[in-house]
Amino acid sequence: MIKLYGGARSRASIVQWYLEELQAPYEFELLDMKVGAHLQPDFLAINPFGKVPAIADDGFQLWESGAILLYLAEKYDQLEILQEKAIASQWVLFANSTLGNGLFIAETREKEAPRLLNGLQKILENQHYITGENFTVSDVAVATILGYAIMMLQMSYADYPAIDAYMKRISDRPAYKKAILGIS
Repeated sequence: MIKLYGGARSRASIVQWYLEELQAPYEFELLDMKVGAHLQPDFLAINPFGKVPAIADDGFQLWESGAILLYLAEKYDQLEILQEKAIASQWVLFANSTLGNGLFIAETREKEAPRLLNGLQKILENQHYITGENFTVSDVAVATILGYAIMMLQMSYADYPAIDAYMKRISDRPAYKKAILGIS
């Protein structure tokens, strides 16, 4: 069984959301980061940088949310061909670096956010999810960043109706409600 390590209100919720979507068995180990549990030798043996999330899966250890998402997609046969793997990697990397930085770095947000959101708007005007009509790991990566922007920056997607509709679809998903919103 996969053991997911995370802190309260941490990026571990991204991984938890995907595990819930996959209906994969897992154990969540909540680290008390306020008292430095993530800096103790046992956890540093899993992630030497003392950051969450991290997983342990039958002796295999991995950290960094994007890497974990891609690992889970492979493990649970969500990516069958090379092109699907490449597209998933593209979107996970986009979410964690380009989109995250574009929305959360205050100095560049005014310039970057509209450009990025306009691109997503165009994609989502023609399909229900990031890569087409089916929900994938790409949606977990992108929608988490978009959702965090709503929660942390009070960002609104009212000027981007396709993104707004997408986020409504996402927020109706039981796994998203449980892992990201904390609603059981």
